[in-house]
Amino acid sequence: TRPEKAEQRKAFEDYMQNGGAWIGFHFSAFALNQSDVPQNWDWYHNVFLGAGQYVSNTWRPTSATLKIKPQTPYTRGVPLLLKTSPNEWYRWEYDLRTNPDIEILASIDARSFPLGTGPKQHEIWHEGFYPVVWSNRKFKMVYFNMGHNDIDYEHGTNADLSKTFGNSFQDLFVKNTILYLAMDGRKPKRDQDKKIQIQQ
Repeated sequence: TRPEKAEQRKAFEDYMQNGGAWIGFHFSAFALNQSDVPQNWDWYHNVFLGAGQYVSNTWRPTSATLKIKPQTPYTRGVPLLLKTSPNEWYRWEYDLRTNPDIEILASIDARSFPLGTGPKQHEIWHEGFYPVVWSNRKFKMVYFNMGHNDIDYEHGTNADLSKTFGNSFQDLFVKNTILYLAMDGRKPKRDQDKKIQIQQ
């Protein structure tokens, strides 16, 4: 989950502003006012992630077909249409397509609809644009919405019925991301600007 204490948040922001790398999964981006995790950190949700608050989700966790952005270091070797492990998919407050800092790496493909099984009708998506993996070009970061396995709630066992890291191409997507960020292959814009200023 996200840092909650003021000193933790400052340390994380300083880390990212100075070229640190981060990969987030699922609930790490969650925020909803009038919940246990309110949207009370504008830099993290509006600037860093760019998505704002959580709005809604599908239920139950189901597989989706994702449209993958080709020819990026993150998606090398990943098919253009990726069938995922089951997941609870999130919808966000802001349209990431309008943010020039955001690079959308994967979104729900229309072949996935209807997505979710309910029982509530709003938990089943029938149309729309839903980004599920993205990067912010100003930072060394990638967020993956994946991370909620299908679970046996009905029989009270709470046993996992699926595995987030049980899909070879989805795993490759994550592995590519870890290696690319860890090898320092991508610098935040501010670091590039600093180098230009030094050369001048």
